[in-house]
Amino acid sequence: MSLQTIDTAMRSLTIGLVTAAVAAVAMATGSVAARAQDAGEFHELETKYIFGNFTVGSSIDEEGEKAFEPETEADFGKRGGKYGVSETELEFEYTPTQFMQVAFGPTVSYYNIHGVPGLDDLNAVAVNGFEAEFRPIIVDRGPSMPFAITASIEPEYHSRDETSGAQVANFGVENKLEADTELIKNRLFLAFNALYEPETTRDLGMWTKESTWGVSSALAYQIIPKVVVGADLWYLQHYDGLAFNNFTGDAVYLGPTFYWQIAPKILMSAAWQTQIAGREAGIVPANLDLADFSRQRARLLFEFEF
Repeated sequence: MSLQTIDTAMRSLTIGLVTAAVAAVAMATGSVAARAQDAGEFHELETKYIFGNFTVGSSIDEEGEKAFEPETEADFGKRGGKYGVSETELEFEYTPTQFMQVAFGPTVSYYNIHGVPGLDDLNAVAVNGFEAEFRPIIVDRGPSMPFAITASIEPEYHSRDETSGAQVANFGVENKLEADTELIKNRLFLAFNALYEPETTRDLGMWTKESTWGVSSALAYQIIPKVVVGADLWYLQHYDGLAFNNFTGDAVYLGPTFYWQIAPKILMSAAWQTQIAGREAGIVPANLDLADFSRQRARLLFEFEF
């Protein structure tokens, strides 16, 4: 399979995610709404992936459970030219206790960059790093506690720049607080995330530092048993330096989400977002930040428990 074919498939997949979400919403307002559903059909859901996986829910698996999780994030669109970049994490996930979940695995990236100002042309696939994740529960949901909070600490190493594909040594730690609550029992869920990600990169013998922080809010509705649709809103800021030293730009992303519990031990989670607002420092007019962020982004995750 050629790299051009892979790029076409990635774009088709993104369009497919949006189509699936729109179709699911139509089901919710049409045929599903037309027939009464027995409330007993809607069972409790683990919330971790029901918000599409840009925003993550607070739940972790049962103690002792193991899973394999291939997850792909794709970014499309810069100020000009052709830009399509993806990173796939091949993670093994394990829950050693009921209050902690861990995951780790290599990452594989695909770059298709042509004619983008400030970036070299590149068409390549590369194994480019390793990531791990630690998710301790901070606040557990219970009869007197309507919400739950989980922390996520994700150290990562990349041998290629995530934006340009240039060969570098990049170290970062993605830190998140993941909170959610149930608005309608087993049907409607609300989540909030807070993100802080510092990074340091060695390129051509020079070390540079940067950081990203952001907040999100997402809604998810179980329209039929084991199928969830929703919407996710993110606000992100990027800085040169680790401690918000020099503001370079910000972005607002909005898009649909889709979740499907395919089988008792197999699930799919997907999201697509577009940058609907933003500003790049020093650029007038300030219509989107396409230097620090992409115009569109998508995620697709499968989980196979064993």
